[in-house]
Amino acid sequence: MTASHPIPFTNSYANLPERFFAPQAPTPVSAPALIAVNDALARQLGIAPDFLRSPEGVAMLAGNHLPEGAQPIAQAYAGHQFGGWVPQLGDGRAVLLGEVTTPQGSYDIQLKGAGPTPFSRRGDGRAWVGPVLREYVVSEAMAALGLPTTRALGAAYTGDTLLRDMKRRRGAVLARVARSHVRVGTFQYFAARGDVEALQILTDHVIAKLYPDCENALDLLQAVVAAQARLIAGWMSLGFIHGVMNTDNMAVSGETIDYGPCAFSDIYHPEMVFSSIDQYGRYAYGAQPQVALWNLAQFATCLVPLMGPQEAAVEQATAAINTFTPLYQAEWLGRFGRKIGIAEAQPEDLPLIQDFLTALAQGQGDFTRSFTALRRGEDAAQELSDPALLETWTPRWQTRLAQEADPQGVMAAANPLRIPRNHRVEAAIMAAEDGDLTPFETLMKALAQPYGEAPEFAAFEAAPALSERVIRTFCGT
Repeated sequence: MTASHPIPFTNSYANLPERFFAPQAPTPVSAPALIAVNDALARQLGIAPDFLRSPEGVAMLAGNHLPEGAQPIAQAYAGHQFGGWVPQLGDGRAVLLGEVTTPQGSYDIQLKGAGPTPFSRRGDGRAWVGPVLREYVVSEAMAALGLPTTRALGAAYTGDTLLRDMKRRRGAVLARVARSHVRVGTFQYFAARGDVEALQILTDHVIAKLYPDCENALDLLQAVVAAQARLIAGWMSLGFIHGVMNTDNMAVSGETIDYGPCAFSDIYHPEMVFSSIDQYGRYAYGAQPQVALWNLAQFATCLVPLMGPQEAAVEQATAAINTFTPLYQAEWLGRFGRKIGIAEAQPEDLPLIQDFLTALAQGQGDFTRSFTALRRGEDAAQELSDPALLETWTPRWQTRLAQEADPQGVMAAANPLRIPRNHRVEAAIMAAEDGDLTPFETLMKALAQPYGEAPEFAAFEAAPALSERVIRTFCGT
């Protein structure tokens, strides 16, 4: 059904040539029921939260109501998945309803789990409540932690059950918001087809929507390289592991996108892997910067045909890609310097940071709690299996902090007290599958202000007990 409603859609992507997407309305579900509405985000988008809670709004979130002005589409893209080239992927279970323009810019609204599309590749196009709530919790936590990310506008039960892992699972749909859903893989889709015209159209679209200060493809490449350097350094500073950094999961907006088998580290180690499908550690915590660089090189290859004489274009693209490492290293140094109380870390501070991380890895320290201990003036050595690992480090650190004006304030702003710990997310998912949303709602409250002291949420700072540890996370397909 279509009816009037207070969402001022624009549709710049749907106005691109037809080869960029497939027209696709969401597939209706049997019994929509509300899981959650993100009131603050709705207001930012100019949407009344009360509308989203109304029967009409819940029907929209579930895919049963097509809002006036929406032009639903499934976007086409390709990608490298675990290094293997796949020439056609596309939105296999997501439908872009349209875009909403705000004073802060234009934002996509997409329904994820909205049914099959021409890109589904024999999938059912649906999602169960597990991946929907995982993405809702982790994306909103990421936003609260201060990193660019897609957002969750709302979620709804579908009233249908799905077969996943030989179990009957409760179906759900996520309403996802992003500055853009254009990926490196979107550019690869057209580059692989030799469609230079489409590459230029896509480049112009992305510049207009995301990077208005850019004038050409080289400018765009440089801007995306810088955005990704900042983003990945941010991930690393939080102990975040994306889990599936395929080129189709790298947004050119610089937002974190596609929260599948993602996780925040409990016990720290640079080789930590949670994803059940990452059998060889390609996307391990410590590998993420190098993977990002590899993905950006694929992006650069797509843009070279737009950059004039090809020999010079290759040189320019290579130079742009080579800026990633120094940009990333500078951002990483700044973030980790602040995590140990240094407002403006210098290269000579690098050994102090690295030695602390080495001690954490050797002593099986909890990543977040170890930095929290520094923030609170507690003995971080007590977080390690062998406190002696920090015996020589602590006096070196204290000597360095004596040069800082407000190290505790710096650390308080850089070190969250609460993250979406895997066992908490899993507990919320299992309860929600049974219809109990209380653990999910409580978790969202605990994560809303992650840097602030909140005694009422002290339990959410705790590391998991041995029996609670989550060592594998799964994609939502």
